[in-house]
Amino acid sequence: MKILVLNCGSSSVKYKLLNMVSNEELGAGVVEKIGMKGSFLKHTRQDGQKVMLKGEVLEHKIAIEYVLGVLTSEKHGCITSLDEINAVGHRVVHGGEKFNSSVLITEEVIQNIEACIEIAPLHNPPNLAGIRAIEELLSSVPQIAVFDTAFHQTMPEHAYMYGIPYSLYSKYGIRRYGFHGTSHRYVSRRACEFLGMDYNNCKIVTAHIGNGGSLAAIKNGESVDTSMGFTPLEGLMMGTRSGDVDLGVVTFLMDKEMIGASSVSTLFNKHSGVLGVSGISSDMRDIENAIAEGNKRAKLALDMYEYRIKKYVGSYAAALNGIDILVFTGGVGENQTGTRQYVCDGLSYMGVEIDNELNAKIRGKETLLSTSNSKVKVVVIPTDEEFMIASDTLEIVQNM
Repeated sequence: MKILVLNCGSSSVKYKLLNMVSNEELGAGVVEKIGMKGSFLKHTRQDGQKVMLKGEVLEHKIAIEYVLGVLTSEKHGCITSLDEINAVGHRVVHGGEKFNSSVLITEEVIQNIEACIEIAPLHNPPNLAGIRAIEELLSSVPQIAVFDTAFHQTMPEHAYMYGIPYSLYSKYGIRRYGFHGTSHRYVSRRACEFLGMDYNNCKIVTAHIGNGGSLAAIKNGESVDTSMGFTPLEGLMMGTRSGDVDLGVVTFLMDKEMIGASSVSTLFNKHSGVLGVSGISSDMRDIENAIAEGNKRAKLALDMYEYRIKKYVGSYAAALNGIDILVFTGGVGENQTGTRQYVCDGLSYMGVEIDNELNAKIRGKETLLSTSNSKVKVVVIPTDEEFMIASDTLEIVQNM
């Protein structure tokens, strides 16, 4: 069973072709700058060789045509015919309250994804563009939608509701939805497999931290709280997103700067966070380099970024009445040793103790960081959202 996984963004298409029988990655890559000058496709072959192909890519359908072309090409490809693709799994960012699990894509499902565009205007349209493109290019192949929000649909009402008039929830669906659900689901399950613990009898906090970031509190296999909210803006301070901010600041700036809703949204989503505070970059590697050179604003940005993570872990310890496992994942969680140490050192009151010497060596590898004396298991688990999407796709297709 060969499954193509697609993650369509506003100007990119990430892809991976997986053989789910042999558990092999056959090919993967990304098309960047769709609809812009300088479009290119970067492809990694099964043998690890990387290829870059440049060309004009005006829309998502053309991007996916390029993807299918490189996968079947004699020189760089991994399959001889598109008939070898048995199913396509799509990452869909927002499923609202309609979907609490992955589903076979039908016209009704597409209509429900379209209905969520109002609350995910940047994400759902390109997701739908990818679905429509596959409908045209691989018309007989089943397609599966895997929703970022689905895993968090188990949150109790008191956790997902906001303190605003209930009528606004009834009218517009304004509530916490949460995101990164596919990653939180994968790493929490994998952590239990790795540690030999019972997923259905465990309290887990997963920290998916990178340029974007969120935490989730998971009890007995179900998400009970998460840091992102109605949109991915809420929660942790991120690369370019502010995270939690007093709503009074928003209205104050709209008045003082004389800007409208669109401009203020861009300010808090694109020009804030680590980039906004440091004035340098949203990339933590650049921030660390600047700190080494004595840049105080870079140090402030990192301090704020790490403090938010520690604070959320502590709040979720309260929500769960204790933690059995703390999982680090995402670009920062998997690779930034200093952030992991800062967070864990700040949780010593909970009995968290990690091997700092071991932690300093670990980048992007499944590892138990906690000592034998630690009351909480602390692990690094590299995320694999594409595998999770492919697994859901396989399960649904096999049961059709």
